[in-house]
Amino acid sequence: MKAIVQDAYGTVDVLQPREIEQPAPGDGEVLVRVRAAGVDPGIWHLATGTPYLVRLGFGLRRPRHRVPGGDLAGEVAAVGPGVTRFQPGDRVFGNCPGAFAEYACAKQDRFTALPDGVTFTQGAAVAVSAVTALQTLRDVGRVRPGQRVLVLGAAGGVGTYTVQLAKHFGAHVTGVCSTGKTELVRSLGADEVVDYTRADITAAGGRYDLIVDTAGNRPVAQLRRILAPRGTLAIVGGVTSAGVLGGMQRPLGMMARAPFARQRLRMVLALTKAADMEILRELLAAGVFTPVIDHTRPLAEAAEALRHLEHGRARGKVVLTV
Repeated sequence: MKAIVQDAYGTVDVLQPREIEQPAPGDGEVLVRVRAAGVDPGIWHLATGTPYLVRLGFGLRRPRHRVPGGDLAGEVAAVGPGVTRFQPGDRVFGNCPGAFAEYACAKQDRFTALPDGVTFTQGAAVAVSAVTALQTLRDVGRVRPGQRVLVLGAAGGVGTYTVQLAKHFGAHVTGVCSTGKTELVRSLGADEVVDYTRADITAAGGRYDLIVDTAGNRPVAQLRRILAPRGTLAIVGGVTSAGVLGGMQRPLGMMARAPFARQRLRMVLALTKAADMEILRELLAAGVFTPVIDHTRPLAEAAEALRHLEHGRARGKVVLTV
């Protein structure tokens, strides 16, 4: 089968199309014919091996998993012994290692049914980003109707879901993005949109019950000045390629101060749980949120897709078609 293979760390050019052996499903596993695969910053970090801290979990000298990728959507091609939730031909989406390939294999709990009317491209853009938004709002932010929520990086992969889900939870949402993305964020339901190239949100004097920072470059002290006295600051991502920690100094420094602050200061580490994927499937089927797709590319252009993401040009998600 065709797949994107990575044998070493380096630039994104280490991701190369190649023919490899097709996986076979084991006990409780599902083999999926991949139709689309989502691209996210985590794939870029695993391709480059930066910050070096990521190598502790994914291989010191070379990546443990040769085929990158996570989010996908496709059709069940075969099931292993003990699989009860799916059968060949079912349309599914979820998160599965090795998604940058024609076929990917994982435990059945990593997938859920793709709702009718939702395309493979849309389904491949959901899992990591939408789960992160859901867990940030519900579990970390404990958002309630009428609260004021500020989303920094509102036009990004996580940001677009955060705006839509925060509105679903009844919050008053302010989205921050660049000039060319303001109409997109407004179309997602944001009550207010701030163009950060023209206005400094931290100097506006507002107070927010929850600040979700997906942009990762504003000083924590500035954000705390516009956070309600008992509000929550949730930092999502913000990792760079610089140094051993690669931008983790900011959230780690914040967490060191968290026990002494009245405000709730949190670093978000989202996990793709089966129960949350079911919730998102129901919300997706009901039209509560819509995946925002920047553009699609063929699987062979995985490196180009990551470059586009790296430069911050994406509006929503980039998806590879297989």
